[in-house]
Amino acid sequence: MAIETAADYTLAELMTVQASREIKDGEVIFVGIGLPNLACNLARATHAPNLVLIYESGAVGAVPDRVPPSIGDPALVTGSLMVCGMSDVFQLILQNGKIQVGFLGGAQLDRYGNINTTVVGPYKAPKVRLPGSGGACEIAIHAQRVLIVMKLSKRTFLEKVDYITSPGTRPRGAERGGVAVPGRGPTKVITDMGILEPDAKTGELVLTAIYPGVTVDKVRENIGWPLAVAEPLGGVDLPSAAEIRLLREKLDPQRLHIK
Repeated sequence: MAIETAADYTLAELMTVQASREIKDGEVIFVGIGLPNLACNLARATHAPNLVLIYESGAVGAVPDRVPPSIGDPALVTGSLMVCGMSDVFQLILQNGKIQVGFLGGAQLDRYGNINTTVVGPYKAPKVRLPGSGGACEIAIHAQRVLIVMKLSKRTFLEKVDYITSPGTRPRGAERGGVAVPGRGPTKVITDMGILEPDAKTGELVLTAIYPGVTVDKVRENIGWPLAVAEPLGGVDLPSAAEIRLLREKLDPQRLHIK
C-alpha cells in the first residue's frame, strides 16, 4: 500500500503498526491489553473497520472509546455486541473454532514458537514463578492463527523454554493438528528488530524481514538458537505519518503502551 512515511517513530509504535497490518477486515480476534490491543484498534481505524474484538473478561464486539489499562476496565464494554461470562468466551467462542486470530506474548519463546508464562527454571523449584497460562494455552491451541508480539532478547528467545505453557508449531517434537491441537499455531512473531515466521517443513522460526538500521548479526546476538535467515530477506513498510498520529493523538494519547 502507498504510505506517507512518518518523520519519527518508536520501536513500540513500529511493532504496533506491523501487528496491525497482519489483521484483515472482518476477522474475529481474541485480544488482550497492551500493544496487541493498540494494533487491533489501529487496524480498525485504518483498513479493517469491521473487526470483532473479544476480550477474556467477556466483552464481545467491544469498541472501547479509550485505551483500557487492564482486562477488567469498563471501557471494554463500550458498544459491545454482548457481555458474557469467561466460560462462554472460552467454551462457546474460542473452543468452538470461532476465533480467527489470537495475540500472545510471554516470558520465554523457543525456536518452535512454544511460549512459557509459567516458571523460570525447574517447575518444582523455579527461580521465578510467573503468572501462568490464563487463557493463553487455549488461544494457542484453538485460534485459527496466532500472532506473537515480543521484544527480542537472548534471555527470552531461547533454544528451549523452561516450561511449555502455550504450544507452538512443534509442542512435543511432532506437527500439531487434529482434535487435540486444531489451530494453525504461530504464523508470525513480531519483534522490535524484525519478523520471524515458521518454516513450512520444520516449523522452526526463521527471520523473514528486518527493520531499518538493524543487521542480521544484531538479531542473532539476541536469539538463543542458530537462527536461519530467509533468502531473500525482506524489509517492512515504515509507519505512515497518519498511523503515528492515530496512535499518539487518539488511540494512546497518555502513552500507556507506546512509551
